[in-house]
Amino acid sequence: MKHHQPRPGNRRSARRLLAGVLSSVLLLAMAFVGALVGEAGSATAASNSTLRVAADTSITTFNPFLSYYDGELAIIGNIYPTLTSIDSKGTPVPYLAKSWSTSADKLTWTFKLQSGLKWSDGKPITAADAAWTFNLIMHNQVAATSNGSLVANFAKVTAPDATTLVITTKKPQANMLYLSIPVSGIAIVPEHIWKSHVSGLKSYKNMDFPVVGYGPWILAGNVTNQYATLKANKDFFMGAPKFDTLISQYFSNSDAAVAALRSGQLDELGGVTATQFGALDKASNVTTYQQAANGWTAMEINSGAKTRTGKPMGTGNPILADIRVRQAIALAINRQTLVAKVLDGRGVPGAGYLPPGYPQWWWQPPASERLDYNPAKANSILDAAGYKKGTNGIRVDPTTHKPLVFRLGIHSDDTGDAQIAPYLQGWLKAVGIGVKIESMSFDQLNVNLSKGDWDMLMDGWSTGADPTYLLSIQTCATLPLDDGTAGNTDAFYCNPTYDKLFNKQVTEFDQKQRSQTVAQMQDILYKANADIILYYKN
Repeated sequence: MKHHQPRPGNRRSARRLLAGVLSSVLLLAMAFVGALVGEAGSATAASNSTLRVAADTSITTFNPFLSYYDGELAIIGNIYPTLTSIDSKGTPVPYLAKSWSTSADKLTWTFKLQSGLKWSDGKPITAADAAWTFNLIMHNQVAATSNGSLVANFAKVTAPDATTLVITTKKPQANMLYLSIPVSGIAIVPEHIWKSHVSGLKSYKNMDFPVVGYGPWILAGNVTNQYATLKANKDFFMGAPKFDTLISQYFSNSDAAVAALRSGQLDELGGVTATQFGALDKASNVTTYQQAANGWTAMEINSGAKTRTGKPMGTGNPILADIRVRQAIALAINRQTLVAKVLDGRGVPGAGYLPPGYPQWWWQPPASERLDYNPAKANSILDAAGYKKGTNGIRVDPTTHKPLVFRLGIHSDDTGDAQIAPYLQGWLKAVGIGVKIESMSFDQLNVNLSKGDWDMLMDGWSTGADPTYLLSIQTCATLPLDDGTAGNTDAFYCNPTYDKLFNKQVTEFDQKQRSQTVAQMQDILYKANADIILYYKN
């Protein structure tokens, strides 16, 4: 879920992106499957034709140009159309675009759009809306906040007529059919509504209810930090949802959500802890299932927050800029224990940046380069680097004489974070590194992240069938501007070599070749230890 994941990447300490493999355009978000296709179990549980699901994160905006929280993206993916969707095998299928073709040189893509569709205010949906949306992201830095990386290779986007959209790219782009898919891709918005909000886009929350859009649902209202209300779009061209109303409810902690599920106040819930899953698995009124991991849980390390121009920012501890310290931290963590104790075995120990739910992208480091649990080696690295232990067992920086004590930000509303933090604290203390755990709300943690006001923090992301977006958040282009806006980074990582490979993989149509390039990128991230992947949770 961008912890953000279909739990979506999000858990996220920082953000999570809801981007699971969806079996049709109707399956726009994992939590909403029952509402959209009318599963018998969900329909039976709901009353008065209302389905109640748990939001994965709090909701701060419904502006698709700025949003990246799971709870927001799940709703945005249901109220705005996209060019394509993906089926259960991850293959692109029609949505707003009913067909497409590409030129021989693969630089020009022509999409033929559905005709006769109308926005919820009765205005016609045309290719001009799609062209306007893409052009805004291409030429407006604020509009590019969430998805600018997806159109970075676009040269021109035009709408020759009402049902034809033409996109010309600078170089061949292999993932064109994945750029505008529900939830994890670019949502197409009505130009006649949004053009008046461009000047104030960075502060516009898109809460003029009912929100004008087009999808299986219409956003009818929202009570901050409580719930959002959606009404079925009876005119949706693929068929109306099987419920009249959908309530996406936010819970301050997962225990409260589980209690609501047990009592029947909630009909569907995802992303529960291993302990909660075990208990619910025994409940007579609850059906449970597991899904291969499409995201990860990690500890981010602030090795030096900066803007795109290289201007330092934030309050991160400069000692973490030392790669040897970050390597020692990675070696001090027992990922196998976290899977066993925190997940009750329902997951896989972390390493590569992309999750095992997509085997075509999953990468593991060579045995000789793995940074598996090895406190003796961690101590040796820190000793050799001159970080000697004081009388209290905490190491000291030989230059500044400051102790190696780092802040660890965790989500106060995430049970997993609370379980993981004491393990990290104990393991790092064993190698002479102090950890000060700082528990804060989801929103506050993300505020701190964007400002660079942190040392280490818990985070989580997920991905869809195409990994471009998740890979993009580690590029230099996602660093914030000097005024602090337009950033979508999670660890302030920036590496020109990584960026070159990122641009290369987008142009590779051969799956094997592209997988090899993506593997090189994951190797770079693994060695940098800015994102220490702890595990992939089922």
